[in-house]
Amino acid sequence: MAEQHTPRSLIVSLYGAYGRAPDGAPVPVAALIRLLAVLGVDAPSVRSSVSRLKRRGLLLPGRTADGAAGYALSEDARRLLDDGDRRIYARTEPKLSEGWVLAVFSVPEAERHKRHLLRSRLARLGFGTAAPGVWIAPARLYEETRNALERLELSPYVDLFRGDHLGYAATADAVARWWDLPAIAALHEDFLAAHGPVLRARRAAPAGPEDAYRDYLLALDSWRRLPYADPVLPAELLPDDWPGRRSVEVFAALHELLRDRGAEFVRPVLAAG
Repeated sequence: MAEQHTPRSLIVSLYGAYGRAPDGAPVPVAALIRLLAVLGVDAPSVRSSVSRLKRRGLLLPGRTADGAAGYALSEDARRLLDDGDRRIYARTEPKLSEGWVLAVFSVPEAERHKRHLLRSRLARLGFGTAAPGVWIAPARLYEETRNALERLELSPYVDLFRGDHLGYAATADAVARWWDLPAIAALHEDFLAAHGPVLRARRAAPAGPEDAYRDYLLALDSWRRLPYADPVLPAELLPDDWPGRRSVEVFAALHELLRDRGAEFVRPVLAAG
């Protein structure tokens, strides 16, 4: 199945990779349009997607030093990207001894829309379902979970716990109930099918700056969803041929090979506005 890269998602990936100036300077609209055009996104789609991100409070309008219109990341957006970095670029697997974080929630019937939002957010953070109203994830996700629940004003409905799984089923068997491991494995296989050949090609023939930027941003846009669908479980709880290990290595290699080379294309575009 062909990968789907939406304009809005590509814009978020672009800001994550190249648009976080230390001084918070806005990215010129003209630069966004040019950079997204390389990926086949037309100007109306860029403007429409930027407007949606602005309405969500993730982008703030501003002016560059030379007066051009642009958009900077909001504090919430920076926090989201910083939280995401810890997952997207992680190379270490958690140890089983680190334990688990449990989210136990109860939402009044009169606010059931918040129940749906809470379930959706926990799923997007990588939690599995241990029982109705009881969600579980590796303990390392605690801080990010706490931040997300507070940001969405859902913390009054949730209690968070740390703990170990003590039985009765083997933990590996329980994990297979808590998460849909075949579905997660399929996402890794899709990533490998799409971007493994790119890595082999770029190792054989190094990319120029524009090609490196395009290849890297497409890989990042695909990859940044995976560490949320996959909570990255301890190795001893996963099948021996788990494709997540290979996809981590492919993305890490693409990042090393292409990210800085792509920046050579991005920097002058941002400077020209």
